[in-house]
Amino acid sequence: MKQYDLVIFDWDGTLMDSVSKIVVCMQQTSRQLSIDVPSEQAVRDIIGLSMNKALSVLFPDADETIRDRMVDVYREQYLTLNQTPSPLFSGAEQLLIDLKAREHQLAVATGKARAGLDRVLSATGLGHHFVASRCADEAKSKPHPEMLQQLLAQLDVPAHRAVMIGDSIHDMNMAKRAGVDGIGVSYGAHSRDKLASSSPIAIVDRPQQLFEVIVNQ
Repeated sequence: MKQYDLVIFDWDGTLMDSVSKIVVCMQQTSRQLSIDVPSEQAVRDIIGLSMNKALSVLFPDADETIRDRMVDVYREQYLTLNQTPSPLFSGAEQLLIDLKAREHQLAVATGKARAGLDRVLSATGLGHHFVASRCADEAKSKPHPEMLQQLLAQLDVPAHRAVMIGDSIHDMNMAKRAGVDGIGVSYGAHSRDKLASSSPIAIVDRPQQLFEVIVNQ
């Protein structure tokens, strides 16, 4: 008998190895607009937040006009100009296949906008694995629990029968606020120590370990 009916994944840094690309694109956006360039760690710390919230944290003195311009420049960097690879993590697709074989429902809760998530789901061919998803332009930004609350309501799953998997403290805090178990992955935006500060039920170092943790709870 399985512990979780619903397994919810973050995307960037959890299923897709895109943290480095996000960092480079955000730094290049700053250079292009002659704004102070944030450190790699500063950018890592906002991964998972909605774009508007991320920019407000990274550039608190920037006005709305500048932030709107930054969104446009960042999008051009990410989609067109920057060639940093962002493959799926090794073992990620097989993990989804194995969990579905055990009749877990799978979902996504991401800081990406809907257009961005739809694009990567199509490009990777993973879209058919997921029964539902929520994006940063459809609910309040992580760590607010609204994304998870909406998914639980849509799929009629009680909080104690769901688990959230993510690479950032924002994911773990969102899970805690929603009453959902959290599992951290140490290979994305945040370190094992930082993830541990939110008391996830487990922290793993590679996707292949997630299956064992989920099925043995």
